[in-house]
Amino acid sequence: MTNRTYTYLTALIGVICGYVIVRSFLFADSLTVRNDLVQGFLVGAGLGVVAVEILSRIKATKINGWITIFGCGLPGNDIFTRAACARIFPGPVNVPQEAMYWRTAVDGGGHTLSGAHDYILHFPPGGLPPNDAFWSLTMADEKQRFVANPIDRYSVGDRSGLAQNPDGSVDIYLQNAAPAGPRSNWLPAPAGRFNLWLRVYMPGAAILHGEYTVPPAVEARPSR
Repeated sequence: MTNRTYTYLTALIGVICGYVIVRSFLFADSLTVRNDLVQGFLVGAGLGVVAVEILSRIKATKINGWITIFGCGLPGNDIFTRAACARIFPGPVNVPQEAMYWRTAVDGGGHTLSGAHDYILHFPPGGLPPNDAFWSLTMADEKQRFVANPIDRYSVGDRSGLAQNPDGSVDIYLQNAAPAGPRSNWLPAPAGRFNLWLRVYMPGAAILHGEYTVPPAVEARPSR
């Protein structure tokens, strides 16, 4: 299920729950104990889904199109915070000191990422994610699945032998066809929409203090 589909589904659940609640007040005489229990269970579950969606949006930090949540995985987090983190980052979530995560499905201008366009993720000199372990940038389609590509590459990172520009900056090419630049810096994109995940393990102080900003994916040239 894509994030857009999930959002629409959440909105629909919210509308249905609202309708059931209003109807129960207007037609209270027609309710039975059995109907009360069934409706209460369904409405409670539905409102839980809606609450998690709303809370994940409130707690999320969004910069340059990238979304992250600070404080995920900390002992003592309440159930809603844990649910919000799981909504944004499905799968195991470590404490911030062990790993930080970002994801995006849009470029720096808020437009949906698509293999119909070529993008560059430009890290300025000294601007790669600071860490005491490693970092990786992963590509997946809109359903969070790896997509076969000619070089069988699904992620790049500090162990990928990325080529630097003369000034020490690093450009990562996010596109469907091979780039004109170094192929070591190419992260192949599917033909359609795609998502990016950035994971930094044992992140540096700049990340933990919220001082590090992940650069945006910028369209390199008009769609083909």
